[in-house]
Amino acid sequence: MKKENISDAVIRRLPRYYRQLTDLCNRGVVRISSHSLGQEMNITASQIRQDFSCFGEFGQQGYGYNVEELRAEIGHILGVDNNHHLVMIGVGNLGHALLQNFPFSHTGFTVDAAFDVSPAVIGTSVNGVPIYSMSDLDSFIREHSVDVVVLTIPQSVAQDTANRLIDLGVRGFWNFTNVELSSPSPDVKFENIHFADSLLTLSYRIANR
Repeated sequence: MKKENISDAVIRRLPRYYRQLTDLCNRGVVRISSHSLGQEMNITASQIRQDFSCFGEFGQQGYGYNVEELRAEIGHILGVDNNHHLVMIGVGNLGHALLQNFPFSHTGFTVDAAFDVSPAVIGTSVNGVPIYSMSDLDSFIREHSVDVVVLTIPQSVAQDTANRLIDLGVRGFWNFTNVELSSPSPDVKFENIHFADSLLTLSYRIANR
């Protein structure tokens, strides 16, 4: 499988392919051409073939793609079968909503624990996930294999918290704090989520119809 020099744009399209192929599987579609897949996703067939070529050969000309097999291959590339382990820090409105409603298991993640500073939530659980005090965080990280930390905490403590976790060996962050977190280490990966960016993109599109 080729992995060299894959652009960020291609990587960000992979979840879209996975989501679309999951929908096709649920609809009972067995086989699909790049042209038909492109029509479903508003992407050109040539773009689809070019994206897939970054990772190997999928499908056959004149035969198309086996939907279930392609979904499994892209899922493997995305790591959904790796059983990543995740913890959440901050169980306010957003953190609680994510724990309650986001299908982490469908994307290959197991949520092991959550942490907060509020006595009102410490010792409770959300959707089966136990909530611990932040004072227990360091020992938990040392004793468990944690691949990703979800941050839904105030901006003022976001970078310091990330630095603390990086020192403990955490290398992946799903960051909802609305600040750009960073690390000098290339091994540490951040996915910084900014809800306003999406809304402003929509604002631009409706303002420039």
